[in-house]
Order: sequence, then structure tokens, then C-alpha cells
Amino acid sequence: MLLEVRELSVAYGKAVALENVSLEVRAGEFVAVLGPNGAGKSTLLKAISRAQPSSGTLRFRGESLQPLPAHAVVGKGICHCPEGRRLFPELTVIKNLMLGAWLRSDRAAVEADLDQVHRLFPVLKERGAQVVGTLSGGQQQMVAIGRALMGRPALLLLDEPSVGIAHRLKVEIFDAIKRIQANGTAILMAEQDAQSALRVADRVYVLEHGQVGRSGSSAELGSDDYIRQAYLGVN
Repeated sequence: MLLEVRELSVAYGKAVALENVSLEVRAGEFVAVLGPNGAGKSTLLKAISRAQPSSGTLRFRGESLQPLPAHAVVGKGICHCPEGRRLFPELTVIKNLMLGAWLRSDRAAVEADLDQVHRLFPVLKERGAQVVGTLSGGQQQMVAIGRALMGRPALLLLDEPSVGIAHRLKVEIFDAIKRIQANGTAILMAEQDAQSALRVADRVYVLEHGQVGRSGSSAELGSDDYIRQAYLGVN
């Protein structure tokens, strides 16, 4: 098992954000976490990347993540593409991308990964010298995903990659994410767009009120009456 999460809990003061959440991600698998705003999706990813303190069990390749600081988690092979992108808007596209490889010293492999990012998102090569703050929202999301890939992750955490993006670019980004998985990277994605998530993910967990309410394959949940009514708007 690549990632094991067992009975994970997170509280902000007296407010419980996650309560006894358990899930797993296998090597090369694409897992989506669905749920409404406030369900705890972003908190879950932050806890896994150690940007947010938590209790419970977090194991990656059999090793506990709980004692590790966030930068050490990146070094283990987990890269987090956060909600809102969190780019450096005053820097160029290429500088933002290269910041993702900050911990690496394998320069030839870094250049190969940059080429791969450019193949996934050709517009980023065309606009490498452009300041990121002048890009569209969809193009900035491509930079954020590309920056995470520059860390050469075994597991890529994606938080709401479709938010605030035009439909055409959303389709392009989800297609690129599937290609990332096809290249061998496991993906754990938090997403509100249930239709897109069910189209691309292998398995799905549904978070509601900080707990896992349902889980199963995309096909199983896509035919679940509750999911169809609550998340797909189908009666």
C-alpha cells in the first residue's frame, strides 16, 4: 500500500474538522475525495502533507508521516498542489516551476521532468518568461500542477483543481491529470465537481461533516442513488 490513513482526526480549537477518517491509495491509483464546502477535504490533504497537525495514523510506503515536517514529506515523495494554487505571482512561469524542484540535486532528471511538464501543458513552455500573475486562472492551475510534478512525486495531492476555471481548460486539465496517472504517479484529489471526478478517478471517498460517508469505485458511486441526487443532480 502506498498511503494508509487510519482514524485521522483534526480539530481547529473546539471545532472538529475531521473525525476518524480512514482511506488508502495504492501505487499508481487515482482516488478522489468528494464533498461539499466545509466537509474537510482540504484539511485532509493538509494533514497528509503535514501542513496541518493531526492525530491518528498516516503511513506512506509503510513509514509513519506523523513525526515529519512538511518539507521532509516532500522529500519522501508526496507533493501537494493546494487549493488556490499559492503561486508566486510576481515571478515567471519557469521560476515558479523550478521552485518545485528546490530539494532536488539531480539536474538531468529535473530537466527531463521540466520537459514532461511542457508536454503536458505546452502553453507553459510558450509562456515560460511571462509573469504568472498575468496568466488566466486555468493557466495558473497548470503552473501549480506543474510545480508539484517538478518534485517528482510518487503521490500527488490535488486540492480542487477545477475551481474558478473555464470549462474548456477544466477538461484539458483533467485530461492532463489522467496522463500524469498513466505515467505512474498516484493521485489523491479533493474535488467538488463530482461529475468530472467520477469520470477520471478509479475510486472515490465521500466526506460529509468530517467523516467518510460512502466509498467505492467510480462506477459504484456513479450509480448510487444518493450520490446521483446529492452530487450529480440526477433524480
